[in-house]
Amino acid sequence: MAKKNKLTKFSENMASKNVIEPGKELFETIHGKWNEFFGNDNELVIELACGWGEYTISLAEKFPNKNFIGIDIKGDRVWRGSQYAQTHELNNVAFLRTHIIEILKAFDQNELDEIWLTFPDPRPKERDEKHRLCNRSFIEKYRHVLKPDGWFRFKTDNTELFEYGLQVLTEFNIRDHEFTFDLYNSPLLEEHHGIKTKYERIWTEKGEKIKYMKFRFSD
Repeated sequence: MAKKNKLTKFSENMASKNVIEPGKELFETIHGKWNEFFGNDNELVIELACGWGEYTISLAEKFPNKNFIGIDIKGDRVWRGSQYAQTHELNNVAFLRTHIIEILKAFDQNELDEIWLTFPDPRPKERDEKHRLCNRSFIEKYRHVLKPDGWFRFKTDNTELFEYGLQVLTEFNIRDHEFTFDLYNSPLLEEHHGIKTKYERIWTEKGEKIKYMKFRFSD
């Protein structure tokens, strides 16, 4: 795909039916209506801070009977995933351009079946804790939008962030919690469906172990 400047990408996002973003009427009305958007009652799965949408796209290809929504604030990143989905006729994919902190404006209570958080910015500085996507405030939001049996899955190369996430979860009532500090040497390996993002490949080639956890909320 030929390189395009950001203004061209933003213009194509506005014309793309699989991109929901500020400036479109649907952005203001999509709350609680995602099944209507997709035109079916299939399970709804989101990827937080999806970047180029590598994971979102790969999951959609593997599970055509589920609907996948990649969320990111960067329009040029969303553009790439959107264009791929359209080119390959992946009608079970959408991209939502918004800040993760606004997630409750986009999804109704118990609307989602599954959430993936894959390789988020670790925000290692103490003053940036409020921006970590696995802090208490964000976990509260995820609990609100997930169905009672919905899964939350977290995958990262950053040990400190993973340990931080585990500590945060001690404040919540959760069940079916499993985790590993070495996914590729774990019984949980198959749960990532063989999907590796660009940065995951880079880190694993450098010898960094990939951490993974899953859980469901008890209340």
